[in-house]
Amino acid sequence: MQPPPDETRRDAAEDTQWSRPECQVWTGTLLLGTCLLYCARVSMPVCAASMSQDFGWNKKEAGVVLSSFFWGYCLTQVVGGHLGDRIGGEKVILLSASAWGFITVATPLLAHLGSAHLAFMTFSRILTGLLQGVYFPALTSLLSQKVRESERAFTYSTVGAGSQFGTLVTGAVGSLLLDWYGWPSVFYFSGGLTLLWVGYVYRCLLNERDLILALGILAQGLPVSRHTKVPWRQLFRKPSVWAAIISQLSAACSFFILLSWLPTFFKETFPSSKGWIFNVVPWLVAIPASLLSGLLSDHLINQGYRTITVRKFMQVMGLGLSSVFALCLGHTSSFCNSVVFASASIGLQTFNHSGISVNIQDLAPSCAGFLFGVANTAGALAGAGQPVLKPACLSLNQPVPSCGTGVVGVCLGGYLIETTGSWTSVFNLVAAISSLGLCTFLVFGKAQRVDLSPAHEDL
Repeated sequence: MQPPPDETRRDAAEDTQWSRPECQVWTGTLLLGTCLLYCARVSMPVCAASMSQDFGWNKKEAGVVLSSFFWGYCLTQVVGGHLGDRIGGEKVILLSASAWGFITVATPLLAHLGSAHLAFMTFSRILTGLLQGVYFPALTSLLSQKVRESERAFTYSTVGAGSQFGTLVTGAVGSLLLDWYGWPSVFYFSGGLTLLWVGYVYRCLLNERDLILALGILAQGLPVSRHTKVPWRQLFRKPSVWAAIISQLSAACSFFILLSWLPTFFKETFPSSKGWIFNVVPWLVAIPASLLSGLLSDHLINQGYRTITVRKFMQVMGLGLSSVFALCLGHTSSFCNSVVFASASIGLQTFNHSGISVNIQDLAPSCAGFLFGVANTAGALAGAGQPVLKPACLSLNQPVPSCGTGVVGVCLGGYLIETTGSWTSVFNLVAAISSLGLCTFLVFGKAQRVDLSPAHEDL
């Protein structure tokens, strides 16, 4: 008697999982990859002031260049996840990284091609957004297929910490390069490191034959067989899938609101304070917090706690407790307390890496990239924003504003500040959005697979 096809595919997937040494190597490599992703992403914001001076951009024109990244970023999330599910997330990451690394290195050349500096830079940012949009969905697909369930939280949270590392590295090193060698050196630095990383991954970790095969599949237009089609109806009929999407949307929106408005809050509320304190301390707290959340999550699962119980606990920390500290920001007049509350809120939000981000992999490991792409697109549209470390910020006396345009959440926060004249309303908004996502996930969230046929669903 032949085993059911779903069982066969599941057994084959378990056979292809990384060994512990392989997992450690790939975790370190992907951590560096995420760091370089953000290095390339924030290169333009770091250089925006200098480029505006050189090319005569006003603030509106500079804003067009900075925000255009998200015009592309929102478009390729689902595509990147589906490609990762089909040809392998590591191949998608490598191909996209080689392209965005090249574009980053070539940015100074593009800026001097002609007199249309604004058009060329806007185009390069859109293209960079398109290429980087596939990264996290492809990463989710890769980890869901290669990492054991009991180790996914720590692996994902460790790799995710690269975003904080990348922001700090480019902010610090980029500001020095900017002062010493001018703004083109920042792009050469971040893009060059990315291309070196691509070369290492290609030579040491990937099979050349598999990569060529993946390119062939892409060139042929991704023919889809019956067994590789995404089970659309089956996925979106499950309340647990919608709970994951809504929770991811809430987490992203809350994070980007705080990311965008906290620097302005500190500068207006405490005008004599040192900018480097509130610009750097929360990020330094977020890095160990992300690692701790992954360790704690995997430890609890290995101790016998149910997977969904652990995921919900992580969300209580990531959405619930973090919003409590955000609310505290609106009810204190102490600079020291505000820094503590802000750092705690930002740090606790990294617990979402071990909660909802990994829960998507629990629900549908065979198409986790696609599902994460859907959820991340919703999150990006709800509150698009991006860390910006302008040169003036790193002189230790200026705030770090957001570079992106908030599609919904960040704009709503600005509207509330303008109409009420109170920062408390913004932090109340963060708490309300977080509570919506948390309650939805606590009620409807599950960790059972939903990508198997009903007859063979893993209960």
